[in-house]
Amino acid sequence: MNETVDHDGARLRRPSAVSSLHLGATRVSYVPDGVVQLRPRGWLPSATERHWAEYADHLNDTGHLVAGIGGLLVERGERALLIDTGFGPTYVPEEPDHPLTGAIHGGALLDNLARLGRDPAEIEAVAFTHLHTDHVGWACRQPQAFTAATFFVPAAEWNGRRRGDAGGAVAGREVTPALLDRLAPRLRLVRAGEEIFPGVRVTSLPGHTAGHAGYTVSSGGQRLIAFGDLLHSPLQIRHPEWPAPPDRDPGQAADHRRRLVNELTRTDTLGFGLHFPDVVFGRARCGASGAAVWHPEL
Repeated sequence: MNETVDHDGARLRRPSAVSSLHLGATRVSYVPDGVVQLRPRGWLPSATERHWAEYADHLNDTGHLVAGIGGLLVERGERALLIDTGFGPTYVPEEPDHPLTGAIHGGALLDNLARLGRDPAEIEAVAFTHLHTDHVGWACRQPQAFTAATFFVPAAEWNGRRRGDAGGAVAGREVTPALLDRLAPRLRLVRAGEEIFPGVRVTSLPGHTAGHAGYTVSSGGQRLIAFGDLLHSPLQIRHPEWPAPPDRDPGQAADHRRRLVNELTRTDTLGFGLHFPDVVFGRARCGASGAAVWHPEL
């Protein structure tokens, strides 16, 4: 029996639409930008053929893991913060010999913000988990969509990029220095524990990149951890030891995944999996075997 997600199996094979939930006075919403098809044996190379036979319900009809691309909108009254900005209005066709990814589609983020009633020009802050292309896409476009926003970047991530210590990137597509220069005029470097928006603090989660961070949203006695690319699939809740090839330091990332899974078992704590399929909000719960499984919240 597959024991990785307490789920409707079809949800694991499709990307999430816009979805929202409330933590006290704060609304958090997944804002889709697009989707990337991940080649399962390349992306999670520690998984065996036996695992893929057991977890076949995670694979779509072309045999890929479906990974969403987008951002998390955090709203408190009239104020709004966006965490990550998707891939941008770009399409990368499938390369049959690429070991990690199939096609990558972006471009829906601004339309989905409009569906949520938000003009990007009114968003006061944009925070980044890290500086890979599928997280900074819209923020690096010209003309700039987020004209009033301060750009929050983890200091270790920014400094590492400037040193050329990039780590991996989706489909090997790096953020160039020229693109980073577009963030610089309104850049503010942040560190672990710093509050960047009411109830939102930076959480250090290195491993995927040297300065990779999450963001913890607290309100109404509940908290939500937006954990970025520390996990790409709900399978890694069950198997936190499984790395992904873009992880710069696989051992460090695995250590933080184990700690995160423990945090996500708390009754007051939700997680947000940016690259998860149609189960982006959820909790970790112990399954029949004693191992943690992902339980979607919506």
